[in-house]
Amino acid sequence: MVKPSRFNFRSKTQQKIMLFFAENDGSVDTPRGISAWINENINTVRKSLEDLVELGFLKAHRTSSTIGYSCLLDKKDLKKIYLKAGS
Repeated sequence: MVKPSRFNFRSKTQQKIMLFFAENDGSVDTPRGISAWINENINTVRKSLEDLVELGFLKAHRTSSTIGYSCLLDKKDLKKIYLKAGS
């Protein structure tokens, strides 16, 4: 797992996804929903979500019909992401 203190994301899509979770603390959403919120291609969002799961930033909640994603970072680390994006 990557240390959350290092918020150097591999793509703008990953950064936008993490900003979504920073602004919507405690939310669980699907790739389609996140894609709509951040205005990115759903296939790019799916790939980025799975990459963020592998990095330890997100958790995938898998059921037989869908996948929802939630953030594993605490409020302090989410605030760091939000502030870094604004700088």
